[in-house]
Amino acid sequence: MIDERRGFGYGVAAYGLWGIFPLYWPLLEPAGAIEILAHRILWSLLTVVLVVLLLRRTAAVRAVFADRRARLILLGAAAVISVNWGGYIWGVNNDRVVETSLGYFINPLVTVLMGVVVLGERLRRLQWLAVGLAAVAVVVLTVDYGRPPWIALLLAFSFATYGLSKKQAGVDAVESLAVETIYIAPVAAAYVGWLAWQGSSSFGTEGLGHAALFTTTGIVTVIPLLCFGAAAIRVSMVTIGLLQYIAPILQFGIGVLVYHEPMPASRWIGFFLVWVALVVFTYEAATHLRRQLRETAESVAL
Repeated sequence: MIDERRGFGYGVAAYGLWGIFPLYWPLLEPAGAIEILAHRILWSLLTVVLVVLLLRRTAAVRAVFADRRARLILLGAAAVISVNWGGYIWGVNNDRVVETSLGYFINPLVTVLMGVVVLGERLRRLQWLAVGLAAVAVVVLTVDYGRPPWIALLLAFSFATYGLSKKQAGVDAVESLAVETIYIAPVAAAYVGWLAWQGSSSFGTEGLGHAALFTTTGIVTVIPLLCFGAAAIRVSMVTIGLLQYIAPILQFGIGVLVYHEPMPASRWIGFFLVWVALVVFTYEAATHLRRQLRETAESVAL
């Protein structure tokens, strides 16, 4: 019970930190989204290398590189998460915090839909209802915005693809992030070097405090991930599934209450449909799990 409570706390910490990211990325302006992304990758690499050394996981990282299948899958995962990170930073720093929250609200539904398309899984009736409601919501929001909610869709599909890649790779969080950042760090370093050569780099030109903030991008990337990893092994998947809504709820609240992004009636309707879809989805998942546990208990008793 104590271990489960500790896991719950780790989960809240992970999703809570991810939820307040919209307050963090604007602090790095006037740097652009790609420059921030490049620094995030480089400082994340430094941070995760230190973590690997402290936890004595170097042998595990070498084992991942020795596994050709895992290596190639994580190369794809590295590319996808770079798109996700860059899209999120751009959205937050371009007054689209509410739209970024939409991406993470619909992410669970996109994930199950990808399971159907990619893995050939079958959705149950209420799951189809949830996905259908989300699709209607996207249509409503497309009419409201006057365009599809591209940032939300980019975040939802890229993160769902990333999750699918991580599942297929079967590599622990620390080792996975180490390999991913090693893959993409040369590209990030080349971009940072090019900015410095062009004289357009923000790092070191906006004061010592601003430069120090850049160095924290690795810490704010790795700490939530470690908290999530600690939670995942201590609490049930149902609990993790419920905790994941903390992040988009906080992001939505920050967008509306802190940054005062507009929320006309049609936009509220679109988000309401998404929330109804998530209620249906969560209820169905919990009910299905209880049914499976009951059937398992009955079969054991027989």
